[in-house]
Amino acid sequence: MSNRQQAPARAAGSRGVMDRFLDGVEWLGNLLPHPVTLFALLAFAVVVLSGLLDLVGLSVPDPRPEGARGREADGIIEVVSLFNAEGLRRILQGLVPNFAGFVPLGTVLVAMLGVGVAEHSGLLSATIRAMVLRAPPKLVTAVIVFAGILSNTASEMGYVVMIPLAAAIYYALGRHPLAGLAAAFAGVSGGYSANLLLGTVDPLLAGITQEAARMIDPEYFVHPAVNWYFMISSTFLITALGTWVSTAIVEPRLGPYDPGQASESLDDAHRLEPLSETERRGLRMAGLSAALLGIGIALMVVPEGGWLRDPAADSTLGAITPFLKSIVALVFVVFVIPGFVYGRITGTMRNDRDAIDAMAKAMSSLGLYIVLVFFAAQFVAFFKWTQLGQITAVLGAQFLTDVGLTGPLVFALFIPMCMLVNLSLGSASAQWAVTAPIFVPMLMLVGYSPEVIQAAYRIGDSTTNIITPMMSYFGLILAFATRYVRTLGIGTLIATMLPYSLIFALGWSAWFFLFVFGLGWPVGPGAATYYPAG
Repeated sequence: MSNRQQAPARAAGSRGVMDRFLDGVEWLGNLLPHPVTLFALLAFAVVVLSGLLDLVGLSVPDPRPEGARGREADGIIEVVSLFNAEGLRRILQGLVPNFAGFVPLGTVLVAMLGVGVAEHSGLLSATIRAMVLRAPPKLVTAVIVFAGILSNTASEMGYVVMIPLAAAIYYALGRHPLAGLAAAFAGVSGGYSANLLLGTVDPLLAGITQEAARMIDPEYFVHPAVNWYFMISSTFLITALGTWVSTAIVEPRLGPYDPGQASESLDDAHRLEPLSETERRGLRMAGLSAALLGIGIALMVVPEGGWLRDPAADSTLGAITPFLKSIVALVFVVFVIPGFVYGRITGTMRNDRDAIDAMAKAMSSLGLYIVLVFFAAQFVAFFKWTQLGQITAVLGAQFLTDVGLTGPLVFALFIPMCMLVNLSLGSASAQWAVTAPIFVPMLMLVGYSPEVIQAAYRIGDSTTNIITPMMSYFGLILAFATRYVRTLGIGTLIATMLPYSLIFALGWSAWFFLFVFGLGWPVGPGAATYYPAG
């Protein structure tokens, strides 16, 4: 039997197992309402539950030091009912402040303003094209996975641009286009929490983590770069793992490509045009502006007396706190200026009005996110007001202590739990907004810092993105794939991506344990491993 005949046979056998797996995932996912509705129901459930638990007088000892206690100065944490007249007044008066004061909202909006300029000017797309089209044939898979990871900086740009581009490149090289699509999908979505740069997801997750951490420590600060060191190292790990899975497992399994399987004519639609001279000049000037910005920022951070340093601080971390608190604003600037420079050179942006229009388009794409944040903010606030978060954390931490699961092994259970939840609740922000108020305080009480907890969560959240149809872009990826194989189904796509998911989960988790507990490295600038630090 030829390779071409063997590949469909193997795929057909895999589809039987994958379809049963998919049926379970879809059944579980379909039990859940829309994330917005889910948060509204959770907020309502917290109100009702607080009333019931208040009636039975649920309370736990407060393990926090006296300086971190609020109304529980007597050392007891009791349920605060919102299911009464006082609670109703607090809810109605707090709806707007809860929404406006939700930390992830402002940080994501500001970052997206800058990303919008760079995206709509064409800078991000041209950068990805330049990286991939110039790659030597032997390195094209590694470059595609690497470029897919970097494209996460601009959120959906990787899904919309990088994945179809990779399939077209493989087709042009005479290789199976689904192998290129899979490699890019693995980098964009499976490596979602790896990057050399900070993106819009970093301030989003940091804000949610900070809100959860303040249930235990009201002054705890989580800046957007708290996982940056681990993210940088993970970029090269995921690139290596993704390249190996692509070349050793996925592409051999797919076998040679038969253009007759396509649902449309591919030759004209998939001709890859190299960058024009104008685009190359735009990239050079944008790169120069980015380099000048980097030098300027370094001059404000590194030297003593720099404008982004605290001269009164008594430690290196304390000295650069102003810089850490300014990262979101700097992300905005670092995207806006090179993006506008590129747009001026290439003609996609002529004046300030074009840049403003790009920002407005970026904001218009966040409509659903803003609606989601409104209800998520209420759930988080109610959970904190009722003190159910603190009580759950204390009870959970006590259980972990009783069973002796307080060492690093606790993350061997936490990461798979995040992977499992992600199969049915594909949004990173929605999933973390639900789980962070429970697990961040719980694991803090066991002795781990919010920064390390967030890093572990991001592994679980990323690795199953590529095998769950609940992920918002999964349908789009399937549509791209059926252009090349018109009979391809969801089960086959999952079967193709499953090796990436398994290898990423095992390799990334192992690297997490080695990085954090074996080598003792911090996951980001100023990020402690243990709580309290020391």
